[in-house]
Amino acid sequence: MVIIHGFEQTREQDIPELKTRAELFRHVKTGAELLSLINEDENKVFGISFRTPPTDSTGVAHILEHSVLCGSRKYPVKEPFVELLKSSLQTFLNAMTYPDKTCYPVASQNIQDFYNLIDVYLDAVFYPRLTPFILQQEGWHFELEKTEEPLTYKGVVFNEMKGFYSSPDSLLSQYSQQSLFPDNTYGFDSGGRPEEIPSLTFEQFKAFHQKYYHPSNALVFFYGDDDPKKRLELINDYIKNFDRLEVHSGVQLQQAFDRPRRVTRSFAAGEDNGSKGMVTLNWLLCETAEREQNLAFHILEYILLGMPGSPLRKALIDSNLGEDLAGEGLGSELRQMYFSTGLKGIAVEDAQKVEDLVLDTLSRLVKEGIDPHTTEAALNTIEFTLRENNTGNFPRGLALMLRALATWLHEEDPLALVAFQAPLDAVKSQLASKRTFFEEMIDRMLLKNPHRTTLIMKPDRGLAQREEAAERERLTKAREDMKSEDLKEVISNTKALKRMQETPDTPEALAAIPTLRLEDLDRRNKIIPLTPSEREETPVLYHDLFTNGIAYLDLGFNLHTLPQKYLPYVRLFGRALLEMGTEKEDYVTLTQRIGQKTGGIHPTFFTSVVKRGETAAAWLFLRGKAMQSQTSEMMRIIRDVLLTVRLDNQERFRQMVLEAKARQEQKLVPAGHQMVNLRLRAHFHEADWAAEQMNGVSYLFFLRKLAKSVEEDWPNVLVDLENMRSILLKRKAMLVNVTLDQAGWSDFQPEVHEFLDHLPAMEPRSEAWSPETPSDFEGMTIPAQVNYVGKGANIYPSGYTFHGSAHVICRYLRTAWLWERIRVQGGAYGAFCSFDRLSGVLSFVSYRDPNLLKTLEVFDESARFLRDMKLHRDELTKSIIGTIGDLDQYRLPDAKGYTSMVRQLSGETDEERQQLREEVLGTTATHFAAFAEALDRVKEEGLVKVLGSESAIQGAQSDRPGWLEVLKVL
Repeated sequence: MVIIHGFEQTREQDIPELKTRAELFRHVKTGAELLSLINEDENKVFGISFRTPPTDSTGVAHILEHSVLCGSRKYPVKEPFVELLKSSLQTFLNAMTYPDKTCYPVASQNIQDFYNLIDVYLDAVFYPRLTPFILQQEGWHFELEKTEEPLTYKGVVFNEMKGFYSSPDSLLSQYSQQSLFPDNTYGFDSGGRPEEIPSLTFEQFKAFHQKYYHPSNALVFFYGDDDPKKRLELINDYIKNFDRLEVHSGVQLQQAFDRPRRVTRSFAAGEDNGSKGMVTLNWLLCETAEREQNLAFHILEYILLGMPGSPLRKALIDSNLGEDLAGEGLGSELRQMYFSTGLKGIAVEDAQKVEDLVLDTLSRLVKEGIDPHTTEAALNTIEFTLRENNTGNFPRGLALMLRALATWLHEEDPLALVAFQAPLDAVKSQLASKRTFFEEMIDRMLLKNPHRTTLIMKPDRGLAQREEAAERERLTKAREDMKSEDLKEVISNTKALKRMQETPDTPEALAAIPTLRLEDLDRRNKIIPLTPSEREETPVLYHDLFTNGIAYLDLGFNLHTLPQKYLPYVRLFGRALLEMGTEKEDYVTLTQRIGQKTGGIHPTFFTSVVKRGETAAAWLFLRGKAMQSQTSEMMRIIRDVLLTVRLDNQERFRQMVLEAKARQEQKLVPAGHQMVNLRLRAHFHEADWAAEQMNGVSYLFFLRKLAKSVEEDWPNVLVDLENMRSILLKRKAMLVNVTLDQAGWSDFQPEVHEFLDHLPAMEPRSEAWSPETPSDFEGMTIPAQVNYVGKGANIYPSGYTFHGSAHVICRYLRTAWLWERIRVQGGAYGAFCSFDRLSGVLSFVSYRDPNLLKTLEVFDESARFLRDMKLHRDELTKSIIGTIGDLDQYRLPDAKGYTSMVRQLSGETDEERQQLREEVLGTTATHFAAFAEALDRVKEEGLVKVLGSESAIQGAQSDRPGWLEVLKVL
């Protein structure tokens, strides 16, 4: 047996479909396992994961995930994680708690930065500084500053989970999973239930770490182009002093039900969804490690639900029983897979009808068979997705780590789901020899499977108020049980915790955090290749990049040719082009064809201020991708949807409107900070106003009105849609953006030119818009237990001239001032400071925040903070490095091509971006103090938007009646 840095190799395997070599090791002394994936990807990934099955819903696993990153043996600072956020070139830096595991992954393109991140994370997980104060800060604590004040709960995870439990969709997913796993660890909430988190003791917290955070319970992952032997050396140096430990952390299988079960739960609802419930049907399936069944069910999920015309999706939407699909589909990250589907926006009394419909539709598919075109489309789409391996901003290696952990965590083959070619061939072979392969799966794994639950979610308009009252009652009871000495101790503890939080780390401790030097950074930006040309007065942008044989196409339509009344229609219009059918194909056939012949076509929109321009850039894009051998098919599909789309299907459009409305409502809690930020920015520039019309609170209000108009005034709605098509479909107001290598472009270019030749050549007309903005100060109420607080202003009118240092300063405010005051001390989950250098708008926004007025006070104190701070040179260097990391964001080829196009549309040149980089690198402490003047404008003239609970907004009104215009959003 050959030992390499304490590890023995137990397996090696080439994975040609991923151009990767896999090596699996076991640490001889401790039993830790290490999976090493070796390839040419410069975006390197490391992760260490532990099985952490909870036995209750106190959130101990989740709180510990936060806490181990709050200082360690080697790095005794308050938050090494934040110091890395400030100073790293990381492309991913986070930690995640799952129902059965906790993962600590990092990624970077810079090798020294990569090793720095690994070192900090390893010290954090194995040697954390776990103290009662850290549990109180990250988990929960009683807060009381004066005897006469009310007792409150504070804690980052406590408020994060209050936000989670304010989201009906989050609850639906959680309760659906738990209904299937009542007898094992998956029946608990590893994130923590807010009412149970305060029962977690420090002794339990500490014991959980001692039990599970040990090398004998660790799974280590590496991916990328770094030195494979160095990987082993790094890990061995950290774990060689540990002895092997018998860790009992396995997840038991859930025993099968002998009959289906029904579960009814409630969620907090507002006026606009107060009568609409949700229902899901949920099935427990086979073990996740059964790789062929696993892949087959991914394909079957796409057959049933993945396309607008998929049979189960269509049956549910066509039923008029609800507004949009509910359920996450296939859950494949736990030891046993599950399938969940249903409807949201239903009348609760119709839940049985939905259940019957799902079962009847599945029975009909078994009896009559699945349309082979649907099967072909699903198979092609899943295979394309696997081969493309396009994970967007999410590192590819991290996606593979999570895929490996789904089996590896349960002592199964870690490559079972990573190496996809063999199971894909097996499924194809079975499908070729047995035409009823998927029908038999439906019959066996769904219809004849007694392990099924029906979850009914009832809306409860009074639930949010009762939950607030119940929390007050728990606090009142806790206070009544305290003696005067206990109250004094809580007050003393509150002050001591704040002193700890406010005491800065010493320069010596901060210096221990490994960082790069400015000299390690590239002085020049990486340039994305761009060749502009024109065809029949249509701009064509081409990017010569290696894409592994895939052609990426972005077809743009200039929205500034539309009258402004049509802007809220844009997203629906983009969907309508692809989801309503053509003169020769209904929408089912069309979506089958898209799935069969391409890697997908989808709409998106883009808005931006234009440098040196008077109006905004505003575009609708159809984004398509296909193998080079299928580009002609892709272009024919796009030509058909543009020239022959049928927009007159009232029922189909009504379904799309209701889906869009339900999804926009669902976004309010998880993406409340984005909604607030967009509504703030809508006041200051046409670009953001247009975006808010298409994706903000205004868009939600439009959808509610449109749903009625489709029912009562369909002819005029149809006129609007047809007018939009005739206005937008003019090649002189269009744009083509292609990302592909030169050899592929030589073949594809004539097809693009031919496509453009067939489009209408009429002269477009540019429309002037007159934005109508909402009230300056708004309190937007939703049934939530947390708030999203925003304040912003345009700092250019006050005389501020942009300098690249602004990005460094805003980043520092986020990772230092706002992090300390709003997250650490205030208990919110997060806060942001963002500056748009094109528009001049600077905004502050908090996320899942228990506070409102206190948060606004922190925003207003930002200018004073910059004036009074003594910025250490090391802190400045860290912020510069982190900002360069933001500028050098890792992008896959399609994202590079799209980004280059966006820069063209916004008027940013490579020379200006290079100047920006040089200004970032040249940032000094003087710039920080000078920027305080710009923040004064935000303090004095900034507008305020709050999305949150009615009680919080009413409380904010008590001191200053009427300063917020109250707007019921949900």
